[in-house]
Amino acid sequence: MNSESNKLTYLTAYPEHLQAQVRQLIAGDQLASHLRKKYPQTHAIHTDKALYQYVQDLKNASLRNGDQISKVVYDNKLHVIKNALGTHTYVSRVQGSKLKTKNEIRIASLFKSVPEEFLKMITVHELAHLKEKAHDKAFYQLCSYMEPNYHQYELDCRLYLTQIDIFGGEVWSS
Repeated sequence: MNSESNKLTYLTAYPEHLQAQVRQLIAGDQLASHLRKKYPQTHAIHTDKALYQYVQDLKNASLRNGDQISKVVYDNKLHVIKNALGTHTYVSRVQGSKLKTKNEIRIASLFKSVPEEFLKMITVHELAHLKEKAHDKAFYQLCSYMEPNYHQYELDCRLYLTQIDIFGGEVWSS
C-alpha cells in the first residue's frame, strides 16, 4: 500500500464518512474482496465488434433518436494518456450541401475484465454525451434514465480504480 491511500483520488467528491469507510477497507486489505463479493463475475465482451454491438443495443433501448455511432472500440492508451475511462468524439464534415457528423466512442481497455455493471456505467456515460455534452444535471438525469443504478455503479467503479491505484493488479481474473 502506498502513501497515496489517504488521498483517495477517485473519491474526493464523496462525503468524508464514506471515504472513512473506504480507508478502513483499504487498511484491512479488504477492498478487492468487497468488490468481488458484490460483483462476482466479469462480462464476456472482449472484442471491439462485441463492444460495438453492446453499445448499439444499449443505445437502441434508451436513445432511439440519438445520433448514429460510427465506431466503438476498446482503447489501450486511453486511461494513461487522457486520464479518462471513455471518450465520445464527433467530427462534423460538409458533404455537398449537407453537414455529416460521425460519432465515435472509445472505452478504456481496463473495462475488458470488469463486471458488466462497470462496462454499462461507462457506456451509458458516453452514450449520454450524444444528447448532453456537459456534465450537468440534465446529463446525469439522462444517465440515471438509461441505467437506474448508474450512481451506485459509478461509485463502485471508483472503488475499483482506487484499488488499482493503491494495490495495482487485477481484482477479477480474466
